[in-house]
Amino acid sequence: MSDTLLRTLDLVEPGDLVLYHGSKPEHHGLYLAQPCDCLDCGVSDYLGIDDVRYRLVDPFADDPYACKVHHVRRESITRSAANA
Repeated sequence: MSDTLLRTLDLVEPGDLVLYHGSKPEHHGLYLAQPCDCLDCGVSDYLGIDDVRYRLVDPFADDPYACKVHHVRRESITRSAANA
């Protein structure tokens, strides 16, 4: 899929910078989005029950794999303009 189409549809791909604006105000900010790989989200995704959920990683942390927010729904994030 082309980058232009993804930007037009505002779809999030693994590794994209996103702004989190969900229900946890203490975590609002800029993150790297990765598909959530926990068992619950994996089963839901496999069964087609829910849309893809994400885990958000702080791009400025010492440990780039340390997850800050889990099970984030697509409605709670917006692709950053820095991805363009």
